[in-house]
Amino acid sequence: MSDVVTFGEAMIRLSPPDFMRLEQAHSLDVRVGGGELNVAVGVSRLGLRSAWVSRLPNNPLGRLVCNKAREQGVNTDYVLWAKEGRCGLYFLEFGASPRASSVLYDRANSAISKIEPGQVDWAAVLRGARWFHTSGITPALSASAAAATREALEAARNAGVRVSYDLNYRSKLWTPEQARACQEPLMDMVDVLITTEEDTRVVFGIVPQQGRPAVRDERADGAGAADADFASVSAEPYKEVARKLAEKFGFKAVAVTLRENPSVLRNTWTAIAYADGQFFEDRKYDLEVVDRVGGGDAFSAGFIYGCLVTGSYQIAVQHGVAFSALKQTHPGDFAWVTRQEVEGLMKGASLRVAR
Repeated sequence: MSDVVTFGEAMIRLSPPDFMRLEQAHSLDVRVGGGELNVAVGVSRLGLRSAWVSRLPNNPLGRLVCNKAREQGVNTDYVLWAKEGRCGLYFLEFGASPRASSVLYDRANSAISKIEPGQVDWAAVLRGARWFHTSGITPALSASAAAATREALEAARNAGVRVSYDLNYRSKLWTPEQARACQEPLMDMVDVLITTEEDTRVVFGIVPQQGRPAVRDERADGAGAADADFASVSAEPYKEVARKLAEKFGFKAVAVTLRENPSVLRNTWTAIAYADGQFFEDRKYDLEVVDRVGGGDAFSAGFIYGCLVTGSYQIAVQHGVAFSALKQTHPGDFAWVTRQEVEGLMKGASLRVAR
C-alpha cells in the first residue's frame, strides 16, 4: 500500500563530464531519471510511501532503472516487464553562459510507448493510495500511452484518489496542437495542475494580460539561455494565469513554478499556488545551479508531501520550492535531499560549512 502512486517513463541519462560537448566525449556519466519516477523518489525521501508504475524491457538496462528506483525506497511491484522494446535514452550536455544546456533524445519505441490500456491492474495499484501523479510526457509517447494515461486517471478518480498532473510540455515529442487535443479532455479528471506559465501558454493558449513574459523553464530539456538584459519577473501575471486555469478546468489547485535565469548557472527559483480563491507564495531562492534537470519534479514531490502531511497549500508551496532548490545543487535527476535539510532551509539555514 502506497501513499503516492506515479505513472510514467524513466530513461537512462548519459552526460559528458566537465562541461564537454558530446562530440568531445570519451566517457559518459550514467544516471537514471524521468519525471514521474523523480516524483516517486522525492516523496519517498521525504518520508511517504511511494510506488512507480511503468513498463520496462526485461534486459540489463531495464533492471538498472528498476534497481535505482528500489534503492530510493520506491515500490516497483507494478512495473510491467516487456520481452520487446527498449529503454529510452537521453544525452545531456551541460552548458555555461552563453551556451545553454541541451538534450538529445533517443527514446523512440521505448517499452512504455507500447503500453496498452488493460495491462495495469489499477484497482490493485491504487488500493489505499491517497495521491496519483502523472505528467504530459506520458501521453506524448504514443497513442496507446495516451489511452493508458486516460485509463489511469479514470481509475484514480473512481477510487477517490487525489490526482496531480504536471503539464510538462516537450516540443521534441509533439506539437502544441497535438498536446492540447490530447490533454484538454484529461483535465476533467485532474485535481491539481502543476505547470509553468510558458507550458500553459503553449498548450492551452492562456496568457497573462500584463507583465513581462516568462523566462522559459525547460525542466528536463535542460535549456535556459543567458539573458544579459534580464529584469525581475513579477508574480502578478502568473497569478492571473493560475486563476484562469482553475476557472477554465475546475482544478482544486494550480501551482506555477517561476524561474529567472540571468545565466545558465545562476538562477532564481520560486513558485505560487492558487486554491480556494487564495494565492500562496514563497520566498525566492538564489541558486548556484549544479544540475537543474528534475527541479520541477522535485517541486511536485515537495508540494505533494506538504499537501498530504499538513493539508496547507502555503506549507506545500514552501516545501516544494525548498526541496526543489536543494535538488538543483547536486548532479542527477533524483533529489538526494533529506526532510531535515528542507526544513532547515525553510527556516533560513546558514551557508557556513556544516561541521
